[in-house]
Amino acid sequence: MTPEARAREQIDNRLRQSGWTIQDLKQLNLTVASGVAVREFPTNTGPVDYALFIEGVPVGVVEAKKDEEGQALTDVETQSSRYANSQFKWVKREHKVRFAYEATGELVRFTDYADLKYRSREVFSFHRPETLKRWLAEPDTVRNNLKRIPQLDESGFRKCQISAIHGLDTSFSENRPRALVQMATGAGKTFTAITAAYRLLKYGRMNRILFLVDTRSLGEQAEREFMAYKPNDDPRSFSELYGVRRLKNSYISGDVQVCISTIQRMYSILKGEELDEQAEEIPFAEYVTAESKAPKEVVYNAKIPPEFFDCIIVDECHRSIYNVWSQVLSYFDAFIIGLTATPDKRTIGYFNENFVSEYTREQAVLDGVNVGEDIYLIETDVTKNGATILKQLIERRNRLTRAKRWEQMDEDVFYTQSKLDKDVVNPSQIRAVIRTFKEALHTTLFPYRKEVPKTLIFAKTDSHADDIVQIVREEFGEGNDFCRKITYSAQNPEAVLSSFRNDYNPRIAVTVDMIATGTDVKPIECLLFMRDVRSSNYFEQMKGRGTRTLSKDDLQKVTPSATENKDHFVIVDAVGVTKSKKTETRTLERKPAVSMKELMMNIALGARDEDTLTSLANRVIRLSRRMERSEHKQFKETVGQTAEQIAENLLNAFDEDVIQAKAQAESGVLTPAPEQLAQTQKELIKQAVAPFQKPEVRDFIENVRRSHDQIIDSVNLDKILFAGYDTNQEETADRVISTFKNFIEENKDEIIALRIIYNETYKKRPMVLKKLTELYQKLKAKGITVERLWDCYAIKQPDKVKKGALAQLTDLISIIRFQMGYTDTLSPFADRVNYNFKQWTFRRNTGAVHFTAEQMEWLRLIKEHIITSLSILPEDLEYTPFDSKGGLGGFYRVFGEKYQEILDEMNEELVA
Repeated sequence: MTPEARAREQIDNRLRQSGWTIQDLKQLNLTVASGVAVREFPTNTGPVDYALFIEGVPVGVVEAKKDEEGQALTDVETQSSRYANSQFKWVKREHKVRFAYEATGELVRFTDYADLKYRSREVFSFHRPETLKRWLAEPDTVRNNLKRIPQLDESGFRKCQISAIHGLDTSFSENRPRALVQMATGAGKTFTAITAAYRLLKYGRMNRILFLVDTRSLGEQAEREFMAYKPNDDPRSFSELYGVRRLKNSYISGDVQVCISTIQRMYSILKGEELDEQAEEIPFAEYVTAESKAPKEVVYNAKIPPEFFDCIIVDECHRSIYNVWSQVLSYFDAFIIGLTATPDKRTIGYFNENFVSEYTREQAVLDGVNVGEDIYLIETDVTKNGATILKQLIERRNRLTRAKRWEQMDEDVFYTQSKLDKDVVNPSQIRAVIRTFKEALHTTLFPYRKEVPKTLIFAKTDSHADDIVQIVREEFGEGNDFCRKITYSAQNPEAVLSSFRNDYNPRIAVTVDMIATGTDVKPIECLLFMRDVRSSNYFEQMKGRGTRTLSKDDLQKVTPSATENKDHFVIVDAVGVTKSKKTETRTLERKPAVSMKELMMNIALGARDEDTLTSLANRVIRLSRRMERSEHKQFKETVGQTAEQIAENLLNAFDEDVIQAKAQAESGVLTPAPEQLAQTQKELIKQAVAPFQKPEVRDFIENVRRSHDQIIDSVNLDKILFAGYDTNQEETADRVISTFKNFIEENKDEIIALRIIYNETYKKRPMVLKKLTELYQKLKAKGITVERLWDCYAIKQPDKVKKGALAQLTDLISIIRFQMGYTDTLSPFADRVNYNFKQWTFRRNTGAVHFTAEQMEWLRLIKEHIITSLSILPEDLEYTPFDSKGGLGGFYRVFGEKYQEILDEMNEELVA
C-alpha cells in the first residue's frame, strides 16, 4: 500500500468516526445521511479530495496528504482555499464553502473562513456534521463574538481580577488558543474564572465550558462558587442563567453549559473505562504519571466529540497538563485557560508564554490580599548531622501494620536526614522539635495567645504523620481532638478538614499532601515543616496554606484570644526547607528580632541594605492591616503617602523587574548598562527611605503601632517607691502641650467649626459630635488623650485647672476653648453642665410649679446624656437608660404637653 493510500484509509476512518458517510462520485446519493463526504468531487479548478455536504449543500473541503507531508501541512492551506472558492460541478444552487481541512493519516488542521481573521488550527479529528450544521445556523462565529465582548463592569472586583479578565478578553479577541492566569493563593482565581466563563457564555455565545479541577473536594468547592456567583449585569445567579453540573458519572446532560470534573474522571470517560472513586481523592499528578504505567491513548468518543467543549478552564494547571493528562486537553477543540499561583517553565511553555495576568504572592501581600510570613528555625543534632546506631539488638516496626519485633543488627547503621522517618524513626528527634515548638509558641511566636494557633504540620509519610500526632498529643498534654491527621488514608479526612477550618478543635493538623495545595483553611497561622521539599513550586503552594487573610471577628470564631486581624503567619522550619533556594518569592521579614522603631532609626542613620528595607516594608504592611479607617487617613496626611505606598516603595527598591523597567524608561534603551541600573536603584532607595528621615513621621508611625500593641507583664510585682511629679515632668508637659498647639493649627478649619458649637441649634449637635470623634482619633494617633492633656495643663497651670470626672469627647471642647483663650479656666464639661442644671432647675422651681421627685429623676438622666452627647432629642428617649422608664411615652406621661418645651430648654440652658 502506498503512503498516499494508507493516509486515505486513515482519513476515511476518521471521517466515519466523526459521523460522516463516505461516497465515491459514482455512488453519489446525498440523501442517505445528513453529512456526506464525497471523494474526488470535481470543481472548475480540479477535483477536491473530499467535498463535505450537509443536507445536500457543499459546506467544506478536505485536502488529503501522505503522513510525510505533515511537517508542511500549512503549505496546503492555499490549495484548500482555492477549492473552497471554486464552483462545484453540477451544483446549481447558491452555496459558499465555509470549512476547510488539511489532513494526513496522523494530523488534521481546520479553518473556518467565517472568522474575521481566519486561522487554521490543529484538531483531534473532523467535526461532526451536526456541529457544522449548528455553526452554519448561528449568526456569527465564537471567535468573531469574542472580538466584541463588552467592557467589564469592575464593581466589586479586585485590581488583580480586573487585570486578569481584561487580559483574557484581549487574548480571546486575538484568537490565542491558550492563556495563563497566574494569581497568588487567595486572590480569587476561581471567582475570576467564573466571571470569564459567564462572559464567554453570554457574549462569546459559547456552547459549553469544562472546568477541570485537582481533586473531588476542589470540584465540590468550585461547584459551590459557581452556584453562589452573581454577575453585575443580571440579578439572577449563575446557576439560574446556565446549567452547572459536577460530573459524578460518565453521563453529561445536554442542557448543561458548565461541566465541573476531575481530570481523572474526564480521562476515564474519554477512554470508556470505569473510574476508581478513590482516584478523585488523590491529586492527579500523583495518581498516574507516564513513568508509573504506560497509559492508553485517548481515542475518538462519539458521545463526547472533540468539539463538545468550546473552552477548558484548568485549575492548578502547573501539574495537570503533563504526561497522561495532557491527552484530555489535546483531545478537545477548545480554548484553554490555565489557573495557577506557581507556574514553572514547563507551564509557561505549554501556554505559549501567553501570560494574560501575573499577580505574585509578594504583590498580594502588599495589596492586603495575602499576609506575609516570619520564619522560625529549629535545628537538632540528628536532623543536621544524622546518627549512627551501633550493632546491637534493636526494635523494628512494619511501616504499614505497625507490628514491632526485636532483631539483632548485622552491622552498624549510619543514617542521614534523607532516611530519617522513612527507613529510620527517631522518636526523640520528633519530640525535640515538638517540645521546642511548644515552648516557643507562647514566649516568642504568639506570646499573647491563650490557645495554640491553628497549626499545620507537614510530614514525610503517612507513618511519619502518625508518629507526629501521637507525640504532639503527649507533649501538649491534650486529647485526640487537639491534634488530628488529615491524609488520604485517614478516616473521613473531609470531616476532619472541615473541623480544622471551622471549629475550635483540632488546633493542630498533620498532613502529607492532602492539604498541601489548593485547599483553603484561612485560620492557619503556623506551618511547621518536618519534611523537606525539592520543588520550588510545591513549596510555594505549601506556603500558600498560611497566606490567607482573615478578619479579627472571623479569626476569633476558632481562636478566641486573637486580638487583631490575621496580619502574618509563621513558618517553623525544622528541616532546613527555607534555606535552600526553592522559592522565587522574597521572604519579607528578614530581621524579626529588631523592633520597628529600630528599623526606622537605622534607616535614618544611613542603613540602605535589602534586609532592613524589606523588613520595614513588612512591618508597615502589618500595621496597615490593623489600622482603622481614620488612622489610614491620618497616616496619609502626616506621612504624605499611604502605608501601602510606603511599603511598595521599600520593596521596589530591590525588585529587579522594577529597577529594569525604570532604567529602560529613563535611558530609552532596551538593555540599560549596569551603571544605569545601579543609579536607578539608588534613586529608588532614596525615594523609599525619604519619609523616614523626618522625626515626626517616625514618631507618628511608632505611636500608631503602640496604640495597637499591649504588653501584659505577669512576672514583675510592683511596689510604691515614690509618689509625686517627676523632676522632668514639666518638660514632658511642655512637649505634649506644644504638640497639641500644632495639632490645633493643623486642624484649624475643623476647630473653627467646633468653636460655634454653643451657638448652633441642638439638632445639629449630633453631627458636630461625629466630627469631634474624627478629630479625637487624629489626636490619639499622636499618642495624646484627653486625660493626658488635662494632666499636663494641671502641671503647667494648676491654679486654672480643675480636676474632676472627664467625659472624653465633650471635654475635648473644653480643652480646645481653654487653649484658644475663650475661657480663663479649664474645668470638666460635666461641671459646667451640672452648674447650669442647678441654676435652671432653681429658676424653674421658684415659679408656681415645682418639679416632682419623679420628674427630677427624669431630668437628671437627661443631664447625664447631655454631658456625653451635647444634646438630647425625643428619639433618644427610646434608648437606654430611658427605655427602662417607658421611653418617650413615659416622658410624655410625666411632663404632659410641655415635654418638648422641657427638652428644648435643657438643650439651650445646660450647654451654655
